[in-house]
Amino acid sequence: MTDRKDELAGNLAKVEERIAAACAAAGRKREEVTLIVVTKTYPASDVRMLSELGVRHVAENKDQDAAPKAAECSDLPLTWHFVGQLQTNKVRSVVGYADLVQSVDRSKVVTVLSKEAVRAEREVGCLIQVALDAGVTGRGERGGVGPGGIEELADLVADAPGLRLDGLMTVAPLTGEYAGREQAAFERLMDLSTDLRRAHPAANMVSAGMSADLEQAVAAGATHVRVGTSVLGVRPRLG
Repeated sequence: MTDRKDELAGNLAKVEERIAAACAAAGRKREEVTLIVVTKTYPASDVRMLSELGVRHVAENKDQDAAPKAAECSDLPLTWHFVGQLQTNKVRSVVGYADLVQSVDRSKVVTVLSKEAVRAEREVGCLIQVALDAGVTGRGERGGVGPGGIEELADLVADAPGLRLDGLMTVAPLTGEYAGREQAAFERLMDLSTDLRRAHPAANMVSAGMSADLEQAVAAGATHVRVGTSVLGVRPRLG
């Protein structure tokens, strides 16, 4: 193994231990939680090593970085998640490689995603990004729709050709009533997921938790955690 691959293997093992311990503490089976490695800003060579180490889900947040990386890694057995705020002019490109878009937060994005998915003859999984700092119907400072906007958006996705409603996603908010209360935020997301599944039973994916708060997300019931720094290391400052 190369030094970098050794480093990634060691980091993955530590993250795996954390997820397994969190599952045990919550009385959950380890297989109930899927690890998504956030590979943003890191090269395709890292993605390839992660795949060799058994990673099957990777996430990116900027299309200009993700598109060439996904193309370079198109031979790998990976599921690609897009987790960044999605501009409509990037949707055609994103649909070319993303199996799931976790950041659906407005009707215009649904319309354009559907059009491009149909054009590409693909089915794209969608998560509604929930902003718990947005009040009832506003938008969050890191994207997302307030809890009051979930039902309408979910119905739009469910009825849109080429799209599949898979569930909900959130990022622990930095402001508002849930600031610094990650587990409470994730428990609120689980309540919203329960509400969603009454109308859309198959939309049972709950994406929450990152390197710093994956334990709280697992305790709350998240099905997917998005981990970058703890696997790949601290990102270099951009700019």
